[in-house]
Amino acid sequence: MPDTKDWTWVLDGRCEFCAFEGRRVAGTEVSAAVSGLVPRWLRVLARGDVAVRPAPAVWSSLEYACHVRDVFVVFADRATLMLTEDRPRFADWDQDAAAIVGRYWEQDPHRVAEELAERARHLSAVFAAVPPESWARTGLRSNGSSFTVDSLGRYLLHDVVHHVADVSG
Repeated sequence: MPDTKDWTWVLDGRCEFCAFEGRRVAGTEVSAAVSGLVPRWLRVLARGDVAVRPAPAVWSSLEYACHVRDVFVVFADRATLMLTEDRPRFADWDQDAAAIVGRYWEQDPHRVAEELAERARHLSAVFAAVPPESWARTGLRSNGSSFTVDSLGRYLLHDVVHHVADVSG
């Protein structure tokens, strides 16, 4: 089922599902937080039931892990754009289409684990290298929503934390 909800509210509120509070996190914490979540994802991908959907319209843990792996790439690219261009507009990314085109449900969990860890390292490096004066640089989603490098990092972190909760029950 496509997710059409605007999740930007997590930057200032508390997500009741995963308990993430965006206002309590600084962009400078994103790098370490992403790195700290990787072992949880690797444990998820090692489970015997990783490819089993809990319900027909709910992604399996494997599908969520593929999504997170790809989120790491999308957000590393967006942060890099924000750091190198003035007020870039982000290309649309349809996560549901990516899941179908990438056939997430058929991917090898061991390969996904390797790719997720590698892409997390890259993303963490991008956020670790943000100069202090660049956290306020901005970028725009196609719908006009504005992010700073700081808020983009916090928004990304919620996505990863929320999906850990999705696969943890």
